[in-house]
Amino acid sequence: MNVARLALRTLRREWHLVELRTLAASLVLAVIALGVVATISTRLERGILASSAELIGGDVGISAPAPLPAPLLRSALDDGLRASRGAQFRSVAFVGEHSQLLDVLASDAAYPLRGTVSVRGVDGRERDAHGPARGEVFLDHRAMVGLGIRPGQSVQIGGRDLRVSAELVRQPDGGELFALAPRALMNLDDASDAGLLSVGSRARHRLLVAGAPSAVAAWRMAVENAPLPAGAELITPEKMQERMRNAFDRAGAFLRLTALLSALLAGVAIALASARYARRKASEVALLRALGTPRRRVAALLVSTLAALAIPAAAVGVAVALGLAEGAWYFARQLFDDVPTTLPIGPALAAAAMGLAVLAGFALPPLVRLAEVPPVAVFRESMQRRVRRFDALYLVPLVTAVALIWMQSASLRLAGILAVSLAGVAAVAAGLAAMLLVGARRVAPGAHPALRLGLAALARRRGLSLVQATALSLGLCALLLLAVIAPSLLDGWRRELPADTPNWFALNLQDEQREGFSAAIAGMGASQVNMMPLAVGKLTTINGQAVDRLAFLSDDEKDSADRQLRLSWSDALPASNTVVEGRWPGASPAQAEVSVDTSWRDRFHLKLGDTLGFEVGEGTIQARVTSIRQVDWASFRVNFFLMLDPTHARELPHTWLTSFYLPRGHADALSKVSRDYGNLSLIDVDALLDRVRDIVDRVGTAVRWVLGFSLIAGALVLAAALAASAQERRKEAALLRTLGATRAQLRAAAACEFALLGGVAGLTAALGALGAGIWLGQAVFRIERFVPPAWPLLGSAALAAFVVMLIGLLGTRRVLRTSPMALLREG
Repeated sequence: MNVARLALRTLRREWHLVELRTLAASLVLAVIALGVVATISTRLERGILASSAELIGGDVGISAPAPLPAPLLRSALDDGLRASRGAQFRSVAFVGEHSQLLDVLASDAAYPLRGTVSVRGVDGRERDAHGPARGEVFLDHRAMVGLGIRPGQSVQIGGRDLRVSAELVRQPDGGELFALAPRALMNLDDASDAGLLSVGSRARHRLLVAGAPSAVAAWRMAVENAPLPAGAELITPEKMQERMRNAFDRAGAFLRLTALLSALLAGVAIALASARYARRKASEVALLRALGTPRRRVAALLVSTLAALAIPAAAVGVAVALGLAEGAWYFARQLFDDVPTTLPIGPALAAAAMGLAVLAGFALPPLVRLAEVPPVAVFRESMQRRVRRFDALYLVPLVTAVALIWMQSASLRLAGILAVSLAGVAAVAAGLAAMLLVGARRVAPGAHPALRLGLAALARRRGLSLVQATALSLGLCALLLLAVIAPSLLDGWRRELPADTPNWFALNLQDEQREGFSAAIAGMGASQVNMMPLAVGKLTTINGQAVDRLAFLSDDEKDSADRQLRLSWSDALPASNTVVEGRWPGASPAQAEVSVDTSWRDRFHLKLGDTLGFEVGEGTIQARVTSIRQVDWASFRVNFFLMLDPTHARELPHTWLTSFYLPRGHADALSKVSRDYGNLSLIDVDALLDRVRDIVDRVGTAVRWVLGFSLIAGALVLAAALAASAQERRKEAALLRTLGATRAQLRAAAACEFALLGGVAGLTAALGALGAGIWLGQAVFRIERFVPPAWPLLGSAALAAFVVMLIGLLGTRRVLRTSPMALLREG
């Protein structure tokens, strides 16, 4: 007997079975869900990297406080790369009696290598440009308003008169998403001739390169392996992402969560369908065993049949996933200004492998165990098996589920929370179902006939009822997490960045300027004003030991210890801070106290009671750690890693740092404020806020895509769970119809049975989704005070219970329309 040929014949003969079709559909759906999200995520990551390259003006670069050595430029040109030299510095521009501090980029004519410089000429038309020619300069709108000039007029920078040939609208900014001052773009040779790049200047020189990915990667590797000039650092697209790491981490967690829940839904459907298929195959396997077929050959036949089903289904899933991913990217790429990326095949193939692993994990154990059906079972309707104390096959589904959660989440915390939550849902559902079955025996004798029949049906299939209730609860919980919790988490993320999120920062404000500055921005309609003192210092000791003598575990810790520190103080705990350990400093403590952020605690392994020594100005201060704070850095308010108590800090030399929200269109008024407060540095973070909001919108779109697949997966779970007892129900209906039961009585009994199952599943799923949502919101997505919407959860659970009842009733239509004799013959 050729096993492969027989497997194909078996598959063709049994394709009409609901179980096989459910297995195939579940596998296809699992591959699609994982493949689409993985492919889109990969392309989004590549698109983000490509757009980040456009934002820095090249594929990669080097920045240094001194002119970069000529061999670096020659090596890039020798490798076939395009290169651009430039320098960034701050300088003051003059027009008559007006002056304006500028953030200047001096570049050659090749700039930018990636991205575009957009300017608006004298004629008012916007166009793309490269670095300005000698004797010309581009100024942004704030600079031109501050100097009171228009395109075509002249400005003096570094003692040289330059013609403002155009207004600077947009430019690649070296990875900086905000500017400390109005921007200017001038010619590199002009800056050099004016002495702005001479020895002792505070210019930051840089070299940008661009070209074929392989050549760029080779040049970057060579530069990273060679010693860089003093103070030099690489400019990379990845560093652009680091500035928004929190946003990217959340985005990835959302995408992984939705794909994972979709795959788990498909896995539940696979498990139920395979279990029912195994029961159906029992008599056939018994016949093969009675005819002398060896156990090993029977197992090979079952596995081959499953493989003949799985491989084409996985291939279909890969093809559909790639097609849907390509269609989704057609719309998503608009977010990256049509950055071209190729369609990656690897993520879809990996999804197919994961889908096959899901099928093997959930379907193989019951099918392989069929090989042990004794030959005598052909004469008896039983599946007597040898009792074993332990069977490793039953660990396969558990290991597969855990591995799937771990691989897809790429986060121990997310995987742990999801695994514990679903395990809790399964345990509670099984417990409630068991209580329902126990109570059925007491309630049934005095209940309504329809309810009595429904309870009796559940009690007769005790094991199957427990399985159905647990499977339905898991499926509904996953659906509620996707349909209610995930959108709620996204809304919570959006609410962290409302329309009036602070979009401006002001640095170097002096004590005597606070009142006038506050009145000036209030007159422009500013809101969300948050003003705090800022002292610059250096960490000198930790618990009495000099920092330069401590042995740090990593270079990051050492760099953080050597870096200049920004310290502040406040009588009250700032709005975006939460004390997680200790207490906020009192009104007038006897000894100086300091509150540290959790990241600082972890970086330097600090605990309450430790002492930190700081050098601020010409003085020193020793402060004891009395509290640990969790800081919401995504709030865009003024926040600090270190906060001293006001009593011991007020006399420290300091300035003031302010954040506030100002609607767009106030460039003229802000420029006047800049002129009135010449020492002030205004930072515009609108570009950063827009970037984060774009990420939220992209994730929301991806979640909606995956939710569509998940709803289909949920329908498969319901169908598989309710079909598990279809064969037994037909036999019971035939017997009851023969004994005189009417169709109305059977319909009412089925409604009661499925309503009870749906009620247990809906209640358990709602509670599980509520608990998992709160846990995920706080521990993974770091959304403070996240509370899932209770009424939508309860309403969705009630609707799910109603749908379960309807699907169950639809499944009984064929039974009710068939004569008792035909049902008995089928039984």
